[in-house]
Amino acid sequence: MRIVSLLPSATEIVCLLGLRDSLVGRSHECDYPPDVAGVPVMTFSNIGVTDADGQVNPGLTSAEIDARVSQQLRDGLSLYGLHADRLDAAKPDLILTQELCDVCAVSYNTVRAAVRDLSHKWEGPAHVVSLEPTDIEGIFQTILTVGELTGTSQVARAQVQALRDRLARVRQALDGIAHRPTVAALEWLDPPFAPGHWVPEQIEIAGGNPVLGRKGKPSRRCAWEDVIGTQAECVVAMPCGFDLAGSVREFLNVASLDVWRELPAMYLWQLYAVDATSYFSRPGPRVVDGVEILAGILHPNRWPAPGPGRALRVNDIVPTWAASK
Repeated sequence: MRIVSLLPSATEIVCLLGLRDSLVGRSHECDYPPDVAGVPVMTFSNIGVTDADGQVNPGLTSAEIDARVSQQLRDGLSLYGLHADRLDAAKPDLILTQELCDVCAVSYNTVRAAVRDLSHKWEGPAHVVSLEPTDIEGIFQTILTVGELTGTSQVARAQVQALRDRLARVRQALDGIAHRPTVAALEWLDPPFAPGHWVPEQIEIAGGNPVLGRKGKPSRRCAWEDVIGTQAECVVAMPCGFDLAGSVREFLNVASLDVWRELPAMYLWQLYAVDATSYFSRPGPRVVDGVEILAGILHPNRWPAPGPGRALRVNDIVPTWAASK
């Protein structure tokens, strides 16, 4: 089977199922596992937000990125383009894409149109599958679906069970906790965005009380007054598309705002940045890692605290904030 994955999460799933050698194309943002780097890239950014390797342009601020994305969407234009010549050369049997989020991947309609124009030259019709998980169970079902499509159902069931077992261990470790800290996660910081889909669920399983965003619903733009109104005991910056270093940088860019002094999280020393790209933004198997990271942040007496490569307490970087207490 020849597979083109136009989603980083789908690429992770394909590799989880032992099908790395079947990948004949990927999106420019697919970067995990690392050995997919050698797979031909099928997509590109239309607005210069990411480079050819899918990394966020460090020369752009969050506000500038948001402005470019918003303008492109207002104009009815796609954020991403498709290398039709490369897709033609790949001659895939299966194309994995999505319709859920205009900001996350190349337009589903663009993919369908390209397949319609090219598939008559291929050995057989390509099966275009849209993956649309909105919660953790949906992510597990996506893994099972890809297993069915690729003849690896047994492997998929075993991998999903392993992921369920890990979540069960977190729940067991946190059973009977006396207090669930209120948690405000931020999927963007300038302007602020409340999280959605699986992120509030990740917080709940990790023993927190998500007070910003809605489980199973899209993330949404909010105001700093909304963040202050949560009176969150913990704030986690997880700006979509940023690794840990990028999340820290984005947090520090808004560190001078008065909002932090209005939140218990600052005085409780509970302001964190995490590797959003790896563990929170993508609906793939590593969302379970994200749950474990949050459990370690919220309940380090019950679950191992995350290592410095996964999460960082921002208070430790800007200790002068303590002076405002």
